[in-house]
Order: sequence, then C-alpha cells, then structure tokens
Amino acid sequence: MQFLKGIGEKRAQAFERLGVVTVQDLLFHLPHRYIDASSVTPMARARVGDDVACVGTVVTTGVLPTRKGLRIFHAVLRDSSGTLECAWPGQAFLDRVVVPGQLVLVAGPVRFYHGRQMAPRELVILGDPADADAGRIIPIYPATDGLSHKQIRAILAQHLDAMAALAPDLLPEPLRRRFGLPVVRDALFAVHRPVSVIDAELGRRRLAIDELLDLQLMLARARQIAREGQRGTQFDVKRTLTTQLREHLPWELTADQKQAIREIFDDMTKVERMHRLLMGDVGTGKTVVALFAMLLALENDYQAALMAPTELLAEQHYASLSRLVAPLGVVPELLLGRLGAADKRAARTRLADGETRLVVGTHALVQDQVAFHRLGLVVIDEQHRFGVEQRAALMHKGDAPDVLLLTATPIPRSLALTRFGDLDASVLKARPPGRGVVRTALRTPAHRNRVFEFVRRTAHEGGQAYVVLPVIEESERADLRAAETMAASLTTQWPDVRVGLVHGRLNPLERDQVMRAFRDGSVQVLVATTVIEVGIDVPNASVMVIEHPERFGLAQLHQLRGRVGRGERESHCILLTASGDVPERLRAFAQTDDGFKIAELDLAERRHGDLLGARQSGGIDFKIAHFPDDTDLLSEARALARALLEDDAMLVKRENRPIRERALARYPRGDVLFRVG
Repeated sequence: MQFLKGIGEKRAQAFERLGVVTVQDLLFHLPHRYIDASSVTPMARARVGDDVACVGTVVTTGVLPTRKGLRIFHAVLRDSSGTLECAWPGQAFLDRVVVPGQLVLVAGPVRFYHGRQMAPRELVILGDPADADAGRIIPIYPATDGLSHKQIRAILAQHLDAMAALAPDLLPEPLRRRFGLPVVRDALFAVHRPVSVIDAELGRRRLAIDELLDLQLMLARARQIAREGQRGTQFDVKRTLTTQLREHLPWELTADQKQAIREIFDDMTKVERMHRLLMGDVGTGKTVVALFAMLLALENDYQAALMAPTELLAEQHYASLSRLVAPLGVVPELLLGRLGAADKRAARTRLADGETRLVVGTHALVQDQVAFHRLGLVVIDEQHRFGVEQRAALMHKGDAPDVLLLTATPIPRSLALTRFGDLDASVLKARPPGRGVVRTALRTPAHRNRVFEFVRRTAHEGGQAYVVLPVIEESERADLRAAETMAASLTTQWPDVRVGLVHGRLNPLERDQVMRAFRDGSVQVLVATTVIEVGIDVPNASVMVIEHPERFGLAQLHQLRGRVGRGERESHCILLTASGDVPERLRAFAQTDDGFKIAELDLAERRHGDLLGARQSGGIDFKIAHFPDDTDLLSEARALARALLEDDAMLVKRENRPIRERALARYPRGDVLFRVG
C-alpha cells in the first residue's frame, strides 16, 4: 500500500486504522454517503424554512463571541446568483480550516437571523473554484486522523482504472441478470465514480451480493456438515398420540400451525437430524406446535424434553401441556432447581428408567445427574436466553436427538437469514381464534390522571394491570418516574388496591414470589421494569401502561404489549409519552399488531449499526450490505450458496475455487468447513 503513488508510510498507517491494508482493501473501501452537487440550490433561491444544499466560494470568515461565552464561526459564501451567510455555533476551530477563496458545499436548514442564515449540518471543502467536484456526485469516504475523505477520494480517483481492471467477477451471470446488476468492474466504477446516486446504489448492491454469498456459503456448509456428520432418529408418523391431540383440541389449528407441523414432521421423519427454529409472534400458539413434535417422539417410544429459561415459564408450559395431554393419558414431569432433594432424585429416576416420557424444566435438565432413558427430541424455549453450553448440554443428553428451538421474538427475515442461516425456520403469524384483541392508545401527560383512574377502575372490576417503566430508581440525569417511586405512590393513593413491584435488581426468588402473586391474582397492579417482557401468562391482565415509550425499541414495546390480551377481557396497551409531541415511530407502532412488521420497522429505525450490535447473538459485521434494504439479495445469496454446494460440496472445481478462496479470506475460521480429506 505505502508504495502506491500518493500514499507513503504515514498515509499507509492511517489507512491501516481504517482496515485498509492491501490494494484490494482500498478498492473496496466504499463511500458511506454521497453529496449530490449536481442539483444544488442557487444561493439566491435558498428561502427561509428550506433545507438545501449550496456550493459557493468563501468570501469572508470570522469568529463571533456571544454573551454566554459561546464562539460562533461565521462565513459568507457566494455563487453566481448571490450570497448566503452561514453560522456554526461552538465550532470556532473552523476558522483554521475554512479560508476565503475555497469552494465549499454546505447543506442544512435556512433560518431568519438578521437576514437569511444557514446552520449547516454538512460542510465539504471542495477546493478552489476550478475543482472538478462541483456539479457532480461527490463520494464521501470513511476517514481518520491524518487522512481526510478528500485525500482518499483523490487517491482512488488516481488509481481506480488500474485497480478495477484487476478485480475478478466470480458471480454467475444468471444471478447478475436476475437483479439487473453490473459486473464487478462496472460496480466499482459506479460506487467510486457515480454519474447518479441511483447508479451508485446499483453498484453497491452488486458488491453486496458477493459479501452475502460468502457468508451464506459458510452457513450452508456448516449445515451440510451437521446433517451429514450426525444421523438423527428417523421417526414414523403413527397417528396415535398426534391424531388424538388434534381430535381433543378445543380449537382449530391455524394454517400457519398446520404448515409448521408439516415442516417439523418432514424433518423428523428423515434420517438427518432435525435442527429447526420455530418463530412465532406473541399469542400464535408455538407451544401447541411443539407439543405435536413431542408427541411424535413419544409415539415412537422416545422421550421429549422442553427447557424454559425461568421456573415461572417452565411452570406455565407444564400447566398448559398437562391440560392438553390429559385426555391422551400422558403425564408430564416438572423438573426445577427449587424442588427438594428427594423430589429431584425421584424425578431423575423416572427419567432414567423411561417412566417419564415428557419432561418440562429449566437448566436443571442439563445437570450431570440427569440421564434420559431414550431422548428423541429436545425443545428449547426462548433459546437466545440460554448460553451455547447449556443448549449443547441438553442436546447431548441423548443419542443425537432432534432439536426444535422456539422464539417469541419476531426476527426480520434479513436478520434471521444471517443469524440463523444454518437453521431451517418455520414462522407463525396468525393467532388462533379466541385470542383477545389488544387496543393500543397513545396518551400524553395531559391524560395522565385519566389513564391511572382507568387502571384503578380495572382493578376494582376484578381485572389486573401492568405499569412498566424504563428505570429502577430516580436519577438526577434522567427525568423518569422510577418503578420504586411509582409503586410507593400508587400504594399510598390506592389503599384498596394491592400493588406489587418487580425489577432487575430484585433477587430471583423475590421476583418470582411477586410474579406468582400477580399470576394468582393476589396482586392486582404490577409495577415493573422490562423483566416482564417475556414472562408469565396472566389471562386476567388486560391493561398495560408503558411510561416513556419513546425510550423503548419498537420490538421491545411489542413484547411488552404481548403480556395482555391473553384472556377474554378486552385489553388495552396505553403508551404514556413524556411530552405532547408524539414521535411518528410510536404512531406507526400503535397502528399494527403484526410483530414481524414491527420488527422490520425496528430494524429500519436502528439501521445497520445497531442491527449487528448484539454480537453475542451471532450478528455478522457487514461492510457493504445494508438491512433491511438488501433482504432480497440475502435470500438469493442463500439459494445460490446451496446450489453451488449441492453441485460441488467442497468447492474444488476449477471454476469454484476462486469463490472458496474469497469466502475463506473473509472468514478464515471457516477453513475447517472446506478441508479436503
């Protein structure tokens, strides 16, 4: 790199801080945004209230002090139509950067302050008035100390022709044609030297599909090895217990449930081990689908185990499964850490000798003392709340049992294909009949008294309510009503209402006691932080008040809303905002109860940076691909990866070797997946 003209040792070190070490890295160091200098507003037409971009020559500059000690950098710009004054409060250092005679691009709102004045959000120094950047699309590159985006742009402009000519195109032509994407060389010119912003975006998408293909090759190969390397149990659909369950269900299965059951049964009747993810929105009936899978194992004389992350959830599953299988003569076992030593010993004995066929429990199931007689299926609820070791420990209790993972968190398709690309996924969206409808209302501080009067009236009429807050205790730095203060206040105001409090700092035993009291009806109003986000099923709870909803993510709000609407009562989720100015994102949330749609809204809101923030959950750091915009490309990359591997599992054919080498350059640890011999 340092020997490339225009770089040298110091700039090479600066490039290294950006992750640019080789010439290829430089070629794929893409702009993170563009400024369209081809459609700038003439300064004479920049009106007060407009948000515009202008290009002009710096005429005068200066720093103006204010009475409050704030120093404002001030500049007057001129183009062929007139002049425009610009001001940057608190940025006096610009006096050393912006000088008369320079050509600059500024973008921002125009306001009235002793005349028209722009407060620029963007400032790009283009150079002198003869700069060729004026009047075209300007790429803005990620930069660092000692290396400005303009210097990077100049270096790339100088070497782009020679470097792009060396970039190989490995993508099969049919896929390029399907998306109307250019070849790699053209894509690189489009992103680095675009003729329009649309042209640049097409180029980026072309490069993104290569990045996504490399990831999907790794995931598909890992899945291939897992399936080939470990035979599972080949179950037969004997239509005994499963048919009896279908006949005794008090409701009709939804089309989504029937499809998920078919997909799971197809997996379980194959020789390969099942490894499937069942994603179901709140209230879509995942437990019943999982029960059909467990009964298929039972009718083949195998055992099935369901592991839940908390004792309360395990108890809830145990109670609902017990009701459903009672007509079938199946008696589930419940194994929890809080059971007495004698009870645990007896439960373990029944599991080991095969007397217990269906067991529900917590991490107590993975303890060394627990042995199964013939474990055929493992179901893990809210699988993301268990560590990898805990999940693996249960999966290894039997002789390669089939595995079904459940999650109530709707995951955008794009994220599911990256995080769980090696899993097959079934999705439940439709709710079974009889599920209550939750009405979502937005309320401002002016409605506060009416909202809490409604909560009190609900309690008096035999109902129950949640009041959720984002923090635990009062803080001088956060203008929030804390859970502890709220619980104390409601207890004082409502001596005739039993108020409980749960938050993350309570020890688990105390928290479980309060939540059990709420479940059993001895607590009528539960004040809580988000520890109840995924929790107990309380059909009698029909009101959810969420304070400061603007401080929660949309997906989190949806999980909280899912705590109500589980019984026959008409249910309400009330978002009590901190001000009268209701954010548009909350209005969008209130208008839909589709968890997958909300997950996409949440993803679009957080964009790429936060999407991959949960790296402990398996997020992948993409440099080129953007989500959710590129979900269609991700789907195609996955299909392409599978097609490539079906034809050439090790990618050893001459035409496929470069694809394998590029994928391994991106994911060096994937070498083990493509080792020959």
